[in-house]
Amino acid sequence: MSKDLDVALIGYGLAGKAFHAPLISVTPGLRLAAIVTSNPRRREQAARLHPDAVVLDDAEQVWERADDLDVVVIAAANRVHAPLTSAALRAGLAAVVDKPLAATSAQARQLVDLAAREGRLLTVFHNRRWDGDFLTLGDLVAGGRLGRVHRFESRFERWRPDLKPGWRESADPEDAGGILYDLGSHLIDQALWLFGAARRVYAEVDTRRRDAEVDDDVFVAVTHDSGVRSHLWASALAAQLGPRMRVLGDSEAYVKHGLDVQEDLLRAGRLPSEPGWGREPRHAWGLLGAGDGAQPVETRAGDWPAFYGALVDALRDDGPPPVDPKDAVAGLEVIEAARQAAASGAVVEP
Repeated sequence: MSKDLDVALIGYGLAGKAFHAPLISVTPGLRLAAIVTSNPRRREQAARLHPDAVVLDDAEQVWERADDLDVVVIAAANRVHAPLTSAALRAGLAAVVDKPLAATSAQARQLVDLAAREGRLLTVFHNRRWDGDFLTLGDLVAGGRLGRVHRFESRFERWRPDLKPGWRESADPEDAGGILYDLGSHLIDQALWLFGAARRVYAEVDTRRRDAEVDDDVFVAVTHDSGVRSHLWASALAAQLGPRMRVLGDSEAYVKHGLDVQEDLLRAGRLPSEPGWGREPRHAWGLLGAGDGAQPVETRAGDWPAFYGALVDALRDDGPPPVDPKDAVAGLEVIEAARQAAASGAVVEP
């Protein structure tokens, strides 16, 4: 048996604490060796929940220990994704970056090029590719159940009318704040992953909440090279939620309400090692069919742990990364095209 790959996690906010640390801790072949946070309360939590990991003050201490590490997971604020990723790659470490990879597609391309020059793995945590509903949709499309898909409607909507302090509400472009970068990154990645490259983009990017400085209500329309049209919504001001997905084909349609269960489970402190992980109750299954003939179709179990399992395979067997970082660049290009389209009112080619 090869020794476990030692992981340093930079950032112990929501993403680091609730998502990355638990997933790393239950993945065979990985060992959470270090956690970086300067926040006293978070340092205490990290030490209590992961007693075998050393808690460090800053990323410089990671680079000093690079010879004893294999992977850096970057779950810090968006504005430091690019510099931390660059430092990790130059230190000879593989890098996992929470989305978005960078604040701009130009920065992201530079990181992809740097990883190639350094001969190090770079990947992006687009975990929503392993949502149960998206896995189910992938099976339906691959199996031809919908016929030829012509429209993909997808939503991540929330009811959060009150502002919360933090960089996500910052209008500074380097912070990459706002809902288009946050939830839109997932929606766009899923659409591109399933239906191919974007040919044209139209968007409405709005700031609706009182005193908000960044976008909180977004619609993006993507025309794919495949001919499929994706209609994507993200909102913090949806008092009643629309369907999570409505996918229209020339044979049948698939309509699904409700979010994948894994985020709520992880936020509640549950671990993916528990039996039945990622499964949702029957009443939450989507409907497949046409008209009155639509019938429930079982939702596949969500499998966010598969991302880190694929990471182990990639590092040990020189396989492909869980997410190709070039996909993250393409997603950022669509985000930039969406901003340009919203500002001009025109359709834009990414």
